[in-house]
Amino acid sequence: MNDALAVKGVPAPRLHTLEDKTIALLDITKPGGSIFLDRVEHTLRNRYKVANVIRDQKPTYTKPAPAAVLERLRGADAVIEALAD
Repeated sequence: MNDALAVKGVPAPRLHTLEDKTIALLDITKPGGSIFLDRVEHTLRNRYKVANVIRDQKPTYTKPAPAAVLERLRGADAVIEALAD
């Protein structure tokens, strides 16, 4: 790979626990995504004891999330994005 094109960055730190955290669930609006995220939310709340779940969705999966959606997710400790069909 050409070094001029290489993406440089630092991965986000891993959470040691999900308990008492705020987790955002982003539905990209592909078929089945909301069903998948319903199950993920249930698991996060019941098994991992998250404090809060933020649910949001993109208007379409074919484009990046609008700034307003990203802003609503900004306060979360982690974001899970649903890809489904």
